[in-house]
Amino acid sequence: MIPELGHFALWLAAAAALLQAVGVTIGLWRNDEGLMRLAVPSALVQALMTVAAFGALTWAFVVSDFSVKLVATNSHSMKPDMYLWTGVWANHEGSLLLWVLVMALSGAMVALAPATLGPRFRDRVLSVQAMVALGFFAFLLIASNPFERLVPAPTEGQGLNPLLQDPGLAFHPPLLYIGYVGLSVAFAFAVAGMLEDKVGPAWAKATRPWVAGAWAFLTMGIALGSFWAYYELGWGGWWFWDPVENAALMPWLAGTALLHSIAVVMKRDALRAWTLLLAVAAFSLSMMGTFIVRSGLLTSVHAFAVDPTRGLFLMGLMALYIGGALTIYALAAGRVAEGRQFALVSRESALVANNLFMSAMLGVVLVGTLYPMALEASGGAQISVGPPYFNRTVLPMLLVAAILMAVAPFLGWRKSATGHLASRLLPAGIAAAAVVVIAVWPLGVREIGSLLGFGAAAWLGVASLSILVKRGLTLNAAGMALAHFGVAVSILGATASGALQREALVTMRVGEAIEMGPWRAELMDVRPVAGSNWTAIEATLDVRRNGAPVAVLKPQSRVFVAPPQETTEAGRAGWRTGELYSVIGKPDGTGRWQVHFWVKPLVRLIWIGGLLMALGGVLALGGKVRAGARRRSAVAEGALPLPQAA
Repeated sequence: MIPELGHFALWLAAAAALLQAVGVTIGLWRNDEGLMRLAVPSALVQALMTVAAFGALTWAFVVSDFSVKLVATNSHSMKPDMYLWTGVWANHEGSLLLWVLVMALSGAMVALAPATLGPRFRDRVLSVQAMVALGFFAFLLIASNPFERLVPAPTEGQGLNPLLQDPGLAFHPPLLYIGYVGLSVAFAFAVAGMLEDKVGPAWAKATRPWVAGAWAFLTMGIALGSFWAYYELGWGGWWFWDPVENAALMPWLAGTALLHSIAVVMKRDALRAWTLLLAVAAFSLSMMGTFIVRSGLLTSVHAFAVDPTRGLFLMGLMALYIGGALTIYALAAGRVAEGRQFALVSRESALVANNLFMSAMLGVVLVGTLYPMALEASGGAQISVGPPYFNRTVLPMLLVAAILMAVAPFLGWRKSATGHLASRLLPAGIAAAAVVVIAVWPLGVREIGSLLGFGAAAWLGVASLSILVKRGLTLNAAGMALAHFGVAVSILGATASGALQREALVTMRVGEAIEMGPWRAELMDVRPVAGSNWTAIEATLDVRRNGAPVAVLKPQSRVFVAPPQETTEAGRAGWRTGELYSVIGKPDGTGRWQVHFWVKPLVRLIWIGGLLMALGGVLALGGKVRAGARRRSAVAEGALPLPQAA
């Protein structure tokens, strides 16, 4: 009965979205206040009914109601309790229901928030957002019903993909979806701004929290997904430029550019049309990522749908939304003035340069991701565009962007003097030179790209810290500085873990040991173990560094029962921000076991930097609240004011 109630609630939510989209739009067109007043209650009803539908599906998973087809095909009574809950969205239908849940809740937040741009503008935003939500409701109700019944009901389910039975991947999709939906709200604000001709500083101020929040959650989601791939897949890497990874990276790049350009609109009332285009692009790339991952176009742990009909439905939605948004932009962009002019040497120019590099990186990733798919779809050969292409094209642009990120906060708005730059950036320059020298000697790094990575990380990190230690920062500026510092930390971690990494693939008997620099790992035991729904071969490794005990690692090769699948559980011994990484392989038949080792210095900085970036985005939501004491006078210092936002 509860699944039927959930299905009915989903229909009611769709009806509320239809009323919110069509009725309110007609009211705005006719200037009918009665119809316009439907926006807020419709948004609240839509949120309430979507919560009820999601709650009903969650109940079905938790109690293992295998009469629901989705539960029977994606759950099992032997699963740990945690994955009974998180398994709700670890499938195609459930993940899309989570999408509309987050969208409905964000719509309720817009409805309840103060209408700083006026009730009419708020109603326009809600009507646009409801149009987006309506397509996903239609998809769920027509093509992907999460409450479909099985008759007769099986006594046991088929189980959840073992790779998804992990805390990291359990919470990775919700974080990404919150980011995607935040970008959809920014898209709704952009369309409303174009239709209502209200694009300016007040519009940017109202839109910026949604962009900053979406960017922060996207950052956390991508970082968590990267960390999961690192410790769960057992291949020793943290980013492979897989199309699924790129599907999340592309809207993040667009969102990064949007976050910077919207600051220009807010502070200087410039770059209006470009900012609107970025808002449309960021949402469009979110839709594209959803299509790539959820359409069955790719074979991946994330790719739940394999039905071509669903893929065509999603493609139709993507074409409708992206085409409609670009049409509105083409019609409205001519009415949107670019705003105030600025000099070549100014913070606006630096942010424009940042936007260009982000856009160029986005273009490279987009081509590298879609070209193999387009070639195969047209009947051509199957090709793979892998790390060499992306590393040679994206990384140089990222390093140049990092250099500019350090300079931009020290430039003034509209027109900037440059005499102060040398003194303010001198510590960053000294740090960059010192780190490069250390990398060359005594660490022995000779590869130019790695040396540039070390230098860029030190340059940006020290420049960002010099902003953070200043008195009187607003939370906007503190968030910007912290996010930039997080980028520097991630660059340092990625560069060091690649340039200084050591790797060994060995066969070992129990009692034998391997030494890799200061690390020593001895194989103490290999034995079978069992979990709630899996069995495994588990190795016991005694790990020491410079003779001192560090950890006892227990890497495993697991075999799950439902569904039957083999996975790898890596063993990791941390020391400061680096670690020894180990994977147990197969026996060779003579009493030896294959063990793969990596030594990865500073690798944890990659994800620490991601968390710092996300925290910076959250701090930026604080607006103009002071993070320190009153600023010292720029006249007294003989320098330009500290940055307010970037």
